[in-house]
Amino acid sequence: MKRRRPSTSLLLGVVVVAALALPATTSAGDAVTVYAAASLTDVFPRIDRAARYSFAGSDQLALQLQQGAPADVYAAASPKYAELLYRSGLVRKPSVFATNKLVLIVPRSNPGGVKSVYDLSRSGLRVVIGDKSVPIGTYTRHILDALGITADVTKNVVSQETDVKGIAAKVALGEADAGFVYVTDSRPVAGKVRVIALPAWAQPPIRYEIAVVAASSKQLAARAFVKRVLSKRGRLLLRRAGFGLPKLPKR
Repeated sequence: MKRRRPSTSLLLGVVVVAALALPATTSAGDAVTVYAAASLTDVFPRIDRAARYSFAGSDQLALQLQQGAPADVYAAASPKYAELLYRSGLVRKPSVFATNKLVLIVPRSNPGGVKSVYDLSRSGLRVVIGDKSVPIGTYTRHILDALGITADVTKNVVSQETDVKGIAAKVALGEADAGFVYVTDSRPVAGKVRVIALPAWAQPPIRYEIAVVAASSKQLAARAFVKRVLSKRGRLLLRRAGFGLPKLPKR
C-alpha cells in the first residue's frame, strides 16, 4: 500500500505555523539606543543583546540628552537625573527598576591593611571615590557623613572618578588602597579585590530609574525595552547580578 505524500498546501501551512511559533527577533533598524549608568554595563546586554548601549555616569548621559543626543531609553543610578529630565519634558515618566548597596573594596593583597571603613581615616592611605556630580560620588559622601568621617577620609582621596567602573579598575590594579563602589560592581573584579561591608544603618537608599526618551523615533521599541527590564526575566537577571528589586506597582 502506497503512502500518500502530504500536499504542498499542507506543508506550507506547517511552515507558517512553525514560523509563528518562533520568537520575534529585532532587526538592526529596530534596535534601540540605550543610555545607561556604568553600573549596568554587565547586566543590560544580558537582558537585551540587540540594543545599542552607551554606558557612562548618569549625569554625563543626562547632559547629552539635554543637548539633543539621539537616544531612545535612559537608565540612571539615581532618581535625581531621571526625574530632572522628566520635569523638563525630555523623558516619559520614569520607573524604579532596581536598587543597590555600597561596599568598600581593597586590593586582594590589601597593602593598606584596611579592615573597616573607619580605617580610611588613617593618614597615608590612597582612597578613590566618585566625583560629586555622579550618583556613586553622592552616595559615598552620604555614607561618609553618616559615619562622621568625611573630613578624615577626604584627606586621603587621591582620585575622584566620573563613573563607578573607574573606581573598581583603580583598586583592582592596585593604584589605590580602597574605593567605594556598588556591590554589583565588586563582582566583575572579585578575583582582584576584597569586599568590606559597610554599616547597614548608614547605607543611603540607592534606586535606579528607567524612562523612554520623549524625542525618540522608536517609541514602541523603546517601551518594549523598558518592559523587558521590568519583566520577570529581566528582574531575575538583575537579581543574579546582585541588584535589589523594588516592588512593582499593582496593575
